[in-house]
Amino acid sequence: MPASYKQRYYTPAEVGQHCSSKDLWVSFLGKVYNLTPLAEKYAGSILLKPILSAAGKDISHWFLVNGTNKSDFDPQIRTHIDAKTGCEVPHTPQGRFIHIPPAYPSASWANDFGTPWWKDESYCIGHLSSKTRKIRIINTLTSQEHTIEVCGEETLEEILNRFYKYNQHAASYTWKYNGLNLEMTKSLEQNGVKDEDEDFYELNFNEEDWLPAIHIYFNDDLTEA
Repeated sequence: MPASYKQRYYTPAEVGQHCSSKDLWVSFLGKVYNLTPLAEKYAGSILLKPILSAAGKDISHWFLVNGTNKSDFDPQIRTHIDAKTGCEVPHTPQGRFIHIPPAYPSASWANDFGTPWWKDESYCIGHLSSKTRKIRIINTLTSQEHTIEVCGEETLEEILNRFYKYNQHAASYTWKYNGLNLEMTKSLEQNGVKDEDEDFYELNFNEEDWLPAIHIYFNDDLTEA
């Protein structure tokens, strides 16, 4: 994979692999956040516990979002009315966490931390795929076959970058579907590789038996000389 490559989309399974205090990711409201630096900064704090418990998971239910446009993205912590005070306070049934003020006034509360972590885009590393799918990639040179999960939003170039873990020379192949060359700057759907898993579900078919097959053909430059 090129060193300059920056992944745009992640599957829930990829987020789920980062589930420790030393490697902590979460997703919410369609974005993926690497909170490892936050965990390191607040190591040992009781306020980190709810975030550690949610490591590798989607926590969209913690938030409301104002605005429908990407430029208006402004996640807000859900609130409720405190039964004792009648005041609107953050709703944190999982426990109060970092950058959430205490329920009652406290001289120990330091609010000089700047931007709360859920609004700090420096933690954001990409987007959570709204729909993942599986495909088979068949190497016509070696007859090897791999089934991989990809993000529906990804282009074939991005899927190629995923495939580097199986074949370091993936870029030296021509990618085809049903005998036709695939346009690497387009997505699977844009290339006519339909996602039919919902149809298979309705028909009670096992989608694993009907995964679309991408064939890759090695480009032998010696034959072109």
